[in-house]
Amino acid sequence: MNTHRVPGTRQPRTAGWSQRVQSQGALIALGLLLLFGGVRYDEFVGSQNISFLLAGTSKFGLIAIGMAFVIMSGGIDLSVGTVAVLASVVAARLSQHGIAPAIAGGVAVGVAAGLFNGIAIARLKLMPFVVTLCTFIAARGLALVVSGRETVAISYESGFDQLADGAFLGVPVPVWIAGFAFAAGELALRYMRFGRAVLAVGGNEEAARLMGLPVERVKVGVYTLSGALAGLAGVLVAAQTSGSPTEGVGWELIAIAAVVVGGTQLTGGQGSILNTLTGVLLLAVILNMINFENGYTDGPHLTLGSYWQTIVRGAFLLAVVVLQARLTRRASSTL
Repeated sequence: MNTHRVPGTRQPRTAGWSQRVQSQGALIALGLLLLFGGVRYDEFVGSQNISFLLAGTSKFGLIAIGMAFVIMSGGIDLSVGTVAVLASVVAARLSQHGIAPAIAGGVAVGVAAGLFNGIAIARLKLMPFVVTLCTFIAARGLALVVSGRETVAISYESGFDQLADGAFLGVPVPVWIAGFAFAAGELALRYMRFGRAVLAVGGNEEAARLMGLPVERVKVGVYTLSGALAGLAGVLVAAQTSGSPTEGVGWELIAIAAVVVGGTQLTGGQGSILNTLTGVLLLAVILNMINFENGYTDGPHLTLGSYWQTIVRGAFLLAVVVLQARLTRRASSTL
């Protein structure tokens, strides 16, 4: 996170400490959890578990990238989960025609949904919460219509399943896709005009407009990007399992949690795609650790049902939000 100092003054140590914890706290927590899990559980840091964990988390990573750009611009996107579900159903339907049509169809669904959100929010001046909630409901309904209220099986003859089961240089294909998306997102945020415009709009929309930045175009762009990445995530979901209209429950909350845990504030204007990646991995490791704990037999352990995963995720997100608020107030009071 960039900071500005007045010439001739020294930045208070407490402010610098707060900023470092706020930006790197998730990475520290991730390292500690991996260390604890590696000591307590067999194969927790083994290649098979790491590969499975990364492949399964790739879809959430893609959704979180788009959510990060939206939140940094000062908005919110509640529709990403159901848009991904609709895209998975469409991709499964198109998989019999080949990999390219399935990918194109799924991503096109996301682009259309994101473009609608962006235009309604930027041009019609509607609230992001309301617009994306409407898209959330509509996408769920469309998924049920397209699927006929049934799970849509994918075509294995076309090789579509290799998007999930294939590997390159020993690394699963979904990990390559998500890794490329994270790298491109970080480069765009830090070194491209679009990224700087996103941060400027999120920091102060009116000031960005006075600076001559295309505020409306930036908003349309971030929501379209969010929709496209949700559509791509849906394609991966279809390749991994099938096109199910009942999937995607709470995925938008997982994405928001990953972004916030990564240090991006919900008020917008600052953030990091790499820190969002840390947030995604941290949440995934926590849930993976719960599964290992349920199967632990070498000593005293906790047995936590599947519903505990949601409880732990919510409690962890609340703790991070409270910590961020305190660190922000402390940093502001010492400047």
